[in-house]
Amino acid sequence: MTEQHREDGAGTARVRHDEAARRFVIETDGVDAGFTAYRERADGAFDFVHTEVDPAFSGRGLGGTLVEAALTRSRELGRTIVPHCPFVAAWLRRHPGFVADVDWPDDAA
Repeated sequence: MTEQHREDGAGTARVRHDEAARRFVIETDGVDAGFTAYRERADGAFDFVHTEVDPAFSGRGLGGTLVEAALTRSRELGRTIVPHCPFVAAWLRRHPGFVADVDWPDDAA
């Protein structure tokens, strides 16, 4: 399990890779607050298809923290990132300095 921690005024956030469920999960103070799910393609790429943060945790920047950690871990694993999820695609567009192998789908480019 891979983890990334962040502390701010809203508590401690931790991102873990749940490989069995093919998702990265963010929790804050021990409570699951959201996830980003992916499909693993035959070529090993991580095709991110959905990101969700519980409305009770909105406004804390947890979605961005989650996606950054998930994409960073994907890059560390040598996986190509496929951003079908609109939130993941938007994060990548807002962070052009994030260097990774990205396979932009036709509907997200």
